[in-house]
Amino acid sequence: MTKRQITYLACTTALVGAFLGSTPASAAHRTLVVRPGGSIQKAVDAARSGDTVFVPAGTYHESVTVRTAGLTLRGAGRLTVIRPPAKTGAAPGGKAAAVTCDAAGNGICVVGGKDKALRDVTVADLRVTGFAKTGVWSMGTDRLTVRRVTADGNGQWGIAEEHSTRGVFRGNTASGNGDAGLFLANSVKAEQGARDSKGAVIDHNHLTGNRIGITVRRLRNLTVAHNHVDGNCAGVFVVGDENKPKAGALTVSDNLVEGNNRYCPKTARLPYLQGTGIVLTGTEKALVTRNAVTGHVGASPLSGGIVLFKSFVGATSERNRITGNHLSGNSPADLVNQETARSANAFDGNSCRVSRPAGLC
Repeated sequence: MTKRQITYLACTTALVGAFLGSTPASAAHRTLVVRPGGSIQKAVDAARSGDTVFVPAGTYHESVTVRTAGLTLRGAGRLTVIRPPAKTGAAPGGKAAAVTCDAAGNGICVVGGKDKALRDVTVADLRVTGFAKTGVWSMGTDRLTVRRVTADGNGQWGIAEEHSTRGVFRGNTASGNGDAGLFLANSVKAEQGARDSKGAVIDHNHLTGNRIGITVRRLRNLTVAHNHVDGNCAGVFVVGDENKPKAGALTVSDNLVEGNNRYCPKTARLPYLQGTGIVLTGTEKALVTRNAVTGHVGASPLSGGIVLFKSFVGATSERNRITGNHLSGNSPADLVNQETARSANAFDGNSCRVSRPAGLC
């Protein structure tokens, strides 16, 4: 790479420290600027912990893998566009890790070690589109932040995280992706109990035109709040199963979930989807509160405003509390509880008209 392709800029705070004599100039955090036509992966490979890789407006045909703790990968908003390379596996100038990300069909991969989490990486202010699998995918991270990212038109997930803790997903837009716009899970391939996310946050995102807006699978201790979820086949899925510990002990609050009425055919795991707002299945001790859930219409077993669904593997939803939500225009019902009375799920203080069974409103 030429000097024109990557420019090193010392950040202001580090320079101030150097002038005060408290921080050597060599310790200054840098900004590495990728010029149009240059390689994002080369800049990422050259970066150290604390550095920022800035990607100006333009279209970049490559996959990018981040394995450096404390790195920020930042674009200039939606005008910074990352698309698949012209030839699979041909990410320009990158290490083998970048080829692996591309070969898997992903746009940006943030990858930690098997037994050591990659900490404090930020991906922000860019668009990732058209990848066969996932726009932004992460595994084995701690305190990953993904903010103001647009992930659209990807084959599976827009933004996804597995086997990670304390992630923050804020202010993103995910649309037109093949499965979930935002997908957080303990592990996709392994059968195991729910993982403690240690306070992961999904907030102020817009999820539209996906199969499912947000999926939280086999996780505990997180918050899904202040999101706008519309125009998907289903809005929000909180999914557990028969493994222990159960998914749950989490909060879904203050979301606007409206008109998720697209039709999506059945899969090996789920019946067809249409007209589904918020679903809890195989979960315990979840709090669903202060959400506005409106305008869902369908005849799927999962259709309705807020639905407690007994999973096909027989995992019950127990001791969840559905309170203080506003529901209207949902069919077959605003509130649907498919569990038995012994499951001790509580419905109170909700504004709604129709429930199954009757008496939940």
